[in-house]
Amino acid sequence: MSGREFYSQDASARASWRLAVLMGANSRTYKFALGQALLEFGRLGQESVPLAELAATYSLGMARHLAHNPQAPHVAELGDKDFLTVAAKESAATLGTGRPTERLVAAAVRSMPTMVMQKFHNLRGDSAVPHTFYELAGSGRQGAVRLTPELLRLAQSEQAPSLVAELGARWSIVESSFAAGVGRSLMEEGVTVDWDTLKITDKRRRRSVTGIVEATVGFQHGRCLICDNVLALSDAIAVDHVFPFSLMHRLGSVRSWHGPDLDALWNLAPTHAACNGAKSDRLPTEAELGRLANRNEAIMQSPHPLRRTLQLSLNGALSGINVSSWPEFLRAVQTAV
Repeated sequence: MSGREFYSQDASARASWRLAVLMGANSRTYKFALGQALLEFGRLGQESVPLAELAATYSLGMARHLAHNPQAPHVAELGDKDFLTVAAKESAATLGTGRPTERLVAAAVRSMPTMVMQKFHNLRGDSAVPHTFYELAGSGRQGAVRLTPELLRLAQSEQAPSLVAELGARWSIVESSFAAGVGRSLMEEGVTVDWDTLKITDKRRRRSVTGIVEATVGFQHGRCLICDNVLALSDAIAVDHVFPFSLMHRLGSVRSWHGPDLDALWNLAPTHAACNGAKSDRLPTEAELGRLANRNEAIMQSPHPLRRTLQLSLNGALSGINVSSWPEFLRAVQTAV
């Protein structure tokens, strides 16, 4: 599923935001810090924000994450004036006072316009998201960022907490792929699911990365896979086995199960708890399979490691069967049932 196809399912500013956050390229995590700052100021209803103020909030977010996880691949060469180099040097003072140092803010003001703000709306390749969320006027400390009406409505909407959670989950996933010695394993092996905690984990170290719901719900346009209505963080949410996990046990008692692992990410989808309870162990409907195929194809457009995880399932989970798309894969699973 391309970004255009994802957007066609929900032609809204919300879908544009998810395209930028979930499906844009990530050579560093700058766009997540910018997105977090934009939502924060948008929530306050500020139509115009001095660049230095946005840079301060952005810098604090970066410093807090940098204290625990890498914000760029370790193979990246960082110069003395690189923002991440400055942030590493200023991190202790920044976190100690809860405010970014003047040097760190100055580095952010200098780098944000070209390193971050010109790129936030871009997808991989030459395409851009259909909506824009800010405009930059002026430069340096005299610069100002005008938040668009689309951003203000998003930041103050009922789905705003879900968008914040999705951004945080994507940030954690990308940090994990950058971590020393882990990036390669995530690229090669993908991630796995800890069903007991409903967390996505690094397959090699069993290190918790983020929650299944937060990591995947945005690729479903924030909707329940079963009823297709909006999921709010205040709702009771469950993670559904779209093809019921009981199939592996029920069919295994008669003959060995030759289908794919049903406890894997490709088959897990956020739903309303009530919808999940009513579905019980029934097989998925055609509509649910269509939504699952679209969700999985959307994830395949995101950067590593979720994309790699689904590639591994698509290419190797069906013994002796080669498939090239999620609709084809899901039809093959139906046949196995």
